[in-house]
Amino acid sequence: MQDFVDSINAIIWSPALIYLCLGAGLFFTVVTRGVQIRHFSEMWRLLLSGKSSEQGLSSFQALSISLSGRVGAGNIAGVATAIGFGGPGAVFWMWVVAFFGAATAYIESTNAQIYKEETDGFYRGGPAYYIEKAMGQKWYAWIFAIATIIACGIMLPMVQSNGLGEAIVLVFGRGDILETSLGNLSTVKIYTATGIVLLLGFIIFGGVKRIATFAQVIVPFMALGYILVSLVIIGLHIHRLPEIFMMIINDAFTPMAGVGAAIGWGVKRGVYSNEAGQGTGPHAAAAAEVEHPAQQGLVQAFSVYIDTLFICSATAFMILITGAYNVHGAGDVFLVQNVAADVVANGPAFTQLAVESVFSGLGKPFVAIALFFFVFTTILAYYFIAESNIYYIRRTFKIPGLVLALKIAIVSATFYGTVKAADLAWGMGDIGVGVMAWLNIIGIIIIFFMAKPAIKALRDYESQQKSGVKKFTFDPKSLNINNADFWDNRIANEKRSLAVNSKEKSQSKAES
Repeated sequence: MQDFVDSINAIIWSPALIYLCLGAGLFFTVVTRGVQIRHFSEMWRLLLSGKSSEQGLSSFQALSISLSGRVGAGNIAGVATAIGFGGPGAVFWMWVVAFFGAATAYIESTNAQIYKEETDGFYRGGPAYYIEKAMGQKWYAWIFAIATIIACGIMLPMVQSNGLGEAIVLVFGRGDILETSLGNLSTVKIYTATGIVLLLGFIIFGGVKRIATFAQVIVPFMALGYILVSLVIIGLHIHRLPEIFMMIINDAFTPMAGVGAAIGWGVKRGVYSNEAGQGTGPHAAAAAEVEHPAQQGLVQAFSVYIDTLFICSATAFMILITGAYNVHGAGDVFLVQNVAADVVANGPAFTQLAVESVFSGLGKPFVAIALFFFVFTTILAYYFIAESNIYYIRRTFKIPGLVLALKIAIVSATFYGTVKAADLAWGMGDIGVGVMAWLNIIGIIIIFFMAKPAIKALRDYESQQKSGVKKFTFDPKSLNINNADFWDNRIANEKRSLAVNSKEKSQSKAES
């Protein structure tokens, strides 16, 4: 099974996908004239000013769900994996992916807002919706929806929960070994899996609003706590910071693990972590209540910075500044060996050792706790994403029990991922990420050349900014954007309301 998964990954994560991710980010950075730089202050303003509604989430809630998906095991275990197999230079390529990926995140999230729908009293949207409406290719949208349901409902939850299982074992040991139908399993992992699936079930059966409420409280808390601990560790080794920074830069261009390894692992883990272009972020973006689609696009672009430039960098600097890592070469050869040879790179061990080196006795438990929050909120985000695509399918086929089947599938995958081996889980997760990235990036590039909806929205938003409007509006028909039914209906309802108010005022004047 492992050989089969590795062979599939070799095809999906060929250099072509790496070039596609970087190329798309560079292209969208150019055509938006560096939207991720020019509107940095506006991102902050929008982040704190949005309001929710009965149908939609606030910008902050949507950002929290989006960050739930972005901030996960990849920020702890994924960064360690990139360093372990790609060398310190892989961190630089993660930064590059994040910078250019912010522009990609703007494009895909704005598209999601433009083409969103209101279903069962709640906003829904994402790549499947904008692929159908903007490209006019329903078959392509269906492929994305099915791939996303499989990836987010089964494959990716296994990756996330697996990192948590490994972290708990490093704290408490494996415990007794039980023979089961799934093989020999650690009792510690079984207890961990049972606890997480019980809590997961409680929240996902409570609906989207319960997920959003949980995310907006937990995500800021977990991110800030993790960054503060990393700042303490970096501060205690501050004299080494310039050296580490230069090591990352130098190794990015003369990599110890080879050019392909550094760039490949950096881009792969970067895309996996910040999810720009992967097509997951747009689902949360579509659920937001905003005055103009470009607003949520800007907020989602900022989430890429939070994920990679803040949290992934915190992990990377902790690992490198404390020397708690190895770099694997071909076979069993180590290009760099600072820790024991049996420390697994495909997991949170490097990060735990880094924290342990400063906070003796607390490193392993701290990372395990951080991973719990990171992993749990990410799995909640995956459920939300998969559910959005279930609703997309239900627009055509009213198949009963699909949402319930999804809940059972994601709970089962989470349990399985917690108790099984890391390499297989990460490999299957990479397949899911890669397939979604291929489908979504090709889709948004085609949509750009067909209609340029996100660019038109950006220009319209900037025009209203310059005119100093107090309330932003979005009229897709005036911008030659077709099939934006939600916004067309909103404009029509507003015009109808104005007409009624005007008529009532006229009648009142006539009577007086």
